[in-house]
Amino acid sequence: MAARPAPHVPAPAPLPAADGPWRDPALPPGERVADLIARMTLEEKTAQLYGIWVGADADGDGVAPHQNDMVDPVDWAKLTARGLGQLTRPFGTAPVDPGVGAVALARAQQRIAGAGRFGVPALAHEECLAGFTAWGATAYPVPLAWGAAWNPELVTEMAHRIGCDMRSVGVHQGLAPVLDVVRDLRWGRVEETIGEDPYLVATVGTAYVRGLESAGVVATLKHFAGYSASAGARNLSPVRAGARELADVILPPFELAVREGGARSVMHSYAEIDGVPAAADPTLLTGLLRDTWGFEGTVVADYFGIGFLETLHRVAADRAGAARLALGAGVDVELPTVRSYGDVLTGAVREGAVPEELVDRALRRVLLQKCELGLLDPGWTPLPTALEGVGPGQERGRVDLDPPRNRALARQLAEQSCVLLANPDGVLPLRDGGRIAVVGPRADDPLAMLGCYSFPSHVGSVHPGTALGIAIPTLLESLGAELPGARLSRAPGCEVDGSDTSDIAAAAGLARAADVCVAVLGDRAGLFGRGTSGEGCDAADLSLPGVQSELLDALLATGTPVVVVLLTGRPYALGRWAGQPAAVVQAFFPGEEGGPALAGVLSGRVNPSGRLPVGVPYGPGGQPWTYLQPPLGLAGAVSNLDPTPLYPFGHGLSYTSFAWGPVGPVPAELPTDGSADIALTVRNTGDREGAEVVQLYLHDPVAQTTRPDTRLIGYARVALGAGESRRVRFRFHADLASFTGVGGRRIVEPGALDLRFASSSAAHDIRHTVRLLLTGPERTVDHRRELVCETAVGPVT
Repeated sequence: MAARPAPHVPAPAPLPAADGPWRDPALPPGERVADLIARMTLEEKTAQLYGIWVGADADGDGVAPHQNDMVDPVDWAKLTARGLGQLTRPFGTAPVDPGVGAVALARAQQRIAGAGRFGVPALAHEECLAGFTAWGATAYPVPLAWGAAWNPELVTEMAHRIGCDMRSVGVHQGLAPVLDVVRDLRWGRVEETIGEDPYLVATVGTAYVRGLESAGVVATLKHFAGYSASAGARNLSPVRAGARELADVILPPFELAVREGGARSVMHSYAEIDGVPAAADPTLLTGLLRDTWGFEGTVVADYFGIGFLETLHRVAADRAGAARLALGAGVDVELPTVRSYGDVLTGAVREGAVPEELVDRALRRVLLQKCELGLLDPGWTPLPTALEGVGPGQERGRVDLDPPRNRALARQLAEQSCVLLANPDGVLPLRDGGRIAVVGPRADDPLAMLGCYSFPSHVGSVHPGTALGIAIPTLLESLGAELPGARLSRAPGCEVDGSDTSDIAAAAGLARAADVCVAVLGDRAGLFGRGTSGEGCDAADLSLPGVQSELLDALLATGTPVVVVLLTGRPYALGRWAGQPAAVVQAFFPGEEGGPALAGVLSGRVNPSGRLPVGVPYGPGGQPWTYLQPPLGLAGAVSNLDPTPLYPFGHGLSYTSFAWGPVGPVPAELPTDGSADIALTVRNTGDREGAEVVQLYLHDPVAQTTRPDTRLIGYARVALGAGESRRVRFRFHADLASFTGVGGRRIVEPGALDLRFASSSAAHDIRHTVRLLLTGPERTVDHRRELVCETAVGPVT
């Protein structure tokens, strides 16, 4: 019997040539990218849509939620042969000398470019929430401290320095800023936010974006959207915000950063809003972000967020289903490592479950960004600028990510962010002499200055024995240097958390024998329950952690004047001690120079000028509550519970005094599409220099939907010498009075308005009120409206 002929197996189609017009930098980026996409196989396309997290630990505690469950083994050689979209945290995963890390990253990029057909390197990203999250890099104050400084220009300068340091070692993208607006102070990530007001968050956050982007680093807005409104203040909890809360409170910071900040990336939120996870929401990630706002950059996944569609949200049955939902919604890049966008996505496309057009849509955005960064150019080199002129083997210790100019900037921001909450008897500034008892668990610990995304807290804590990498003077050390004539004694009194009270008596004894006691209380930053503040470290209520309240009770009972210094990631309820401490100073994790900054405030070398970006509650319960309340949300006869904070949003004292006024002439009427300049004079009436923060609030007496009784629409930080006066001008546009009306459209409604010049959001701090009547038709406005109240500070004429 004759043998059957072997079946004909068609030869695989030849691969398109790798070289082509895409390599020509003279061509428009769109043409280059289109040519490159046409030459790529499906496997090469999908390879550009995910990152690889080299060195991620699937056994230890990790630095991302569910890291241990979600990290799969990676075949480095197989994956890089196709190309690679991103490298995840080459500096922020484990302690590494910056010079050695830069060499390792350059070598990895050489391998990636050399393995793939097209020679395209990966885009490297890092965290940079409170500085570049790398060993030895400057630890700046946390974002809540940026809000307390009310100084966008200084935040821009800080972000530029952070970006320059990142680019110098080969990093292209930074995962910051956080633009979530605080909705519940118990949430662990309050320290990562800028405050409870959308205008403050928008303007300061956009300032950070401008600074990072000016250094050539891609800024990533997070977490889009609603993450901070989680139910019960539990991290990664469902969000039950209504459409108006989303439109008028949660979305404006992202809107400003996209439209005016120039952000080139957005990270989706872990949240689900009304049952729809953000990672699977095309209305949010495509309809609003791209079609309405005109965003053209990349949308990246929050770590494992695509996988969570399957494992936590359960809107996908498997990895392929999660890839289909996320890609269809508009998530371009899977981070931190490949799970759903690799072979799983390739298979889903070949089976017809996912259109290849969606892959090409995301790929185009990714490659356009790489083109902008020069990663498609023939002249690209993996050698970072920090290693220019450094010979082989000489890298260790040769890259300085914490130079003196960084530290000086960190000191300046820390000083401006310290808030003097109370000083009723003028105990502060302290005199240089006498006996000072320095008591409390945060007085002599350098980590007391750092938030959970600073490298020593974020990564160093899971590498015990590792040196901090940067100098972080404690408050005890700094006070000793600031007040060399004083005799300091020290006792911790208790731990940050825990229930041991055995050391409280000794601490009280030191206080009793002193002329003044400085009680340094607060938080320990950490991750996922390893701290009292930070990601996954949510609070049941706003009592001081552990037995610190009992310690403070014992110190106050001694009769010695007690100056309370709070080093925290959120405000805590202080009403129990209202009026009892001699002074209260609040610092929100002020960074590596926080000790000298606070010591300068206590000694009087620094005149405090910080203002609260969040209110300080009177009692530990009653959450969630922020100052953005309609009349029914304020104190009144309808409830026996009074939510009024002890210290309101915008509050802060100084060692000098200021007089406001007069207000210049203002038109009585303004059309609903008009604008007017409103100016007033601010004078330093004291005998030393200082800075005042002039705040402008809007009160809408009658509107078609309930409105906050007052809300911030402008501010200006005004530095004044003793006796000096300055004129502060605000350009008010009627668009700033817009809100979401009954029909779901954003409108400017005709009618009466009050513009309030105030030193805080509280009614008793209103200095001047300007009454305006908006006239003309009701206007519908959109994202093209005026978003910012322009300010100018100049001489008095």
